[in-house]
Amino acid sequence: MFIEPQQDIVSNESEWDKEPREAVSDSLDELHADTDEQSTHAYFDGDEGGMELDERRALVVLLKNRFITSESHPREWKTITMSRQIINSRLNDLFLELVVSTDREAAYKRPVSHSREFPTLLHDTAWQREETALLVYLRVRARSEQARGEAHVRVSQTELIDYLRDNRPESATDQVMDERRASRAIASLKTAGLLIKTIEDGVFRVSPAIEPMLPVSTLNSLLTWLNVRTATETDDSAAIEKEAV
Repeated sequence: MFIEPQQDIVSNESEWDKEPREAVSDSLDELHADTDEQSTHAYFDGDEGGMELDERRALVVLLKNRFITSESHPREWKTITMSRQIINSRLNDLFLELVVSTDREAAYKRPVSHSREFPTLLHDTAWQREETALLVYLRVRARSEQARGEAHVRVSQTELIDYLRDNRPESATDQVMDERRASRAIASLKTAGLLIKTIEDGVFRVSPAIEPMLPVSTLNSLLTWLNVRTATETDDSAAIEKEAV
């Protein structure tokens, strides 16, 4: 038995019969489109998020770490550079903003301007004097080495300890305690990811994040602070704040 094509049967319908069918068809198409769009971002029951899975993971890593680089977190770095706008938007919801240095391939979050007017997820703890002094030294070294075209800046633990010893206040006479403070300061910068271990014992690479995290304006303020403290300070008062979730 020969059956007429379906389109011929539809074509025989009146215009009045055809319009509701087309309207229903369009509605169903829109419903399927909306469902498909939502399902691509739903990764668990009740998920109402609008970010892709890799974007969510990059956001979580960024919140958990003081900063990330293309070396420390290559996958997340790539995602952040590709989805910078939506990740920054989610941070803005938390009164934070994304800072990305494409030159140094580093990214970190910070409170938005006038952050004191808003609540924040960041917990402020203070860098001690030795840690602050090392940050300044590493930043100056990084700037100097990069000006000479060096791709990586390397420093030794002995070099860092000597720098702290040479820049202690004149009133500092407890050498044993000072050495302990120096060791703790170096360990703190290692934990923060600003000093990266190398295969050579006692030698570190300086993270490229040191430059965007300490811009010139901040560096100059710290240099002034250290000059005053070196002449007068005998305790471990904080110089700058380090932020972590």
